[in-house]
Amino acid sequence: MARSGQTQNKREKEKKKLKKRKEKEQKRLERKENSNKGGSFEDMIAYVDADGNLTDTPPDPSQKVEVEAEDIEIAVPKKEDREEEEVITDTEGKVSFFDHSKGFGFIIGSQTGEKYFVHVSGLIDEIMENDKVSFELEQGMKGLNAVKVKKI
Repeated sequence: MARSGQTQNKREKEKKKLKKRKEKEQKRLERKENSNKGGSFEDMIAYVDADGNLTDTPPDPSQKVEVEAEDIEIAVPKKEDREEEEVITDTEGKVSFFDHSKGFGFIIGSQTGEKYFVHVSGLIDEIMENDKVSFELEQGMKGLNAVKVKKI
């Protein structure tokens, strides 16, 4: 007596595939029916309120604010156009670390106790570790940098 080529596992897989196909076809038909109903254009409109949240009610025309096109800034303003932040000048401190081979180091301010980055290009005098120095602060890429550094 010859056995059939189908095992129990194969039959179950075939049943699952057939069931998935039927479910997929059912969902497709439901979507097709719902798309015909659709809805009006008015039902699909969304508005943005003053806080930036989406709502289904139109905004109040009395609260409308006029904005001049020149006032809109798309990018970060140029450095010379920005308002200058108040920067401490003529401060004193102590060189905590300086690597002559790499050309940078750090100065600890005597007034604030904060560490400031210093580059060899910002030096007026040759400095070594533990030297007392006076310097000015300038805004750098990552924070305040010590410039015009000279020994006291």
